[in-house]
Amino acid sequence: MFVLTMYVMLLTLDDYKPTYQDRLVTPGMMIRPRGEAMEILYNTKDTESFDIYAQTLNNFLESYNNSLQVQNNDECPPDNYFIQEDSGEVRNNPKRSCQFNRSTLEECSGITDRTYGYQKGQPCVLIKLNRVIGMLPGKDGQSPYVTCGAKRYKVGQDEWKEDSDAIGELAYYPPNGTFNLMYFPYYGKKAQLNYSQPLVAVKFLNISLNTDVNVECKINSNTLKTGGERDKFAGRVSFKLRITSPKN
Repeated sequence: MFVLTMYVMLLTLDDYKPTYQDRLVTPGMMIRPRGEAMEILYNTKDTESFDIYAQTLNNFLESYNNSLQVQNNDECPPDNYFIQEDSGEVRNNPKRSCQFNRSTLEECSGITDRTYGYQKGQPCVLIKLNRVIGMLPGKDGQSPYVTCGAKRYKVGQDEWKEDSDAIGELAYYPPNGTFNLMYFPYYGKKAQLNYSQPLVAVKFLNISLNTDVNVECKINSNTLKTGGERDKFAGRVSFKLRITSPKN
C-alpha cells in the first residue's frame, strides 16, 4: 500500500513547476559580495583586503558578460512581462530568457574599474531578489526598484541610532535601481535554462571612512510588501560597511 501511495503521489509531481508552493509573498534579498556575517570590511591601502571582494564580483558577473548574453538570450522590449505560456499539455520549453548585460551596471560592472570602486573608497554592492517561480513583482508597467539607506539599530536598552550622516550619496545601476519587468516571470531552472537574474548595483560615492556604517536596502513595488508578519526581513537586506583609509 505504501509503495502504491508513493507511486500515485509521484504521478502528480511536475518536473518543471512545484506542485505546492508554500512561500512568502515577498522574496528575500541578497548582496554580493557579502563577506562574513554580512560585513564588508577592508583597507584602501591594503590591496589584498579588497581584492577578495573584487574577485568575488568578477566570478559572479562572468555569466553576465555581454558576449555570452547576446549568444544565449533575447533582446527583450522593456517594461513588459515576458510571458511564455504553454499550449494545453504541450510544454513551451525550454523557455527563452532576456539579456541582462554586464555593461548595464556601468560603473559597477568591473569593465572600466577592475576594483569596483573599492580602491577609491567608493565600493559597489550588487543586490538581487531571490528567485520565485511565477512571481509578478509589479503592475501597470511599473517595475520594482531598490532603495538603500541607513539602518536603524539598537545601541542600548531604549536607545536607537542610524548612520544617516555617514552613508553619503548613492548611485544606482541600472538607473533608478530597477528590476525591469521583462525579467519576470521566472519559470524555473529546468524550464528556463539560460535565465539571467536581474541585478541592481549600488555605489557608495562618499561614505564616511574609518567608521562602521550600517546599511539597509529594500525593494519598492506596487505588488510586494516588505517586512511582513511571517518574515520581517522579506524584501530587504542589511549589511555593514567599514572602509579603513589611513591618513598616512
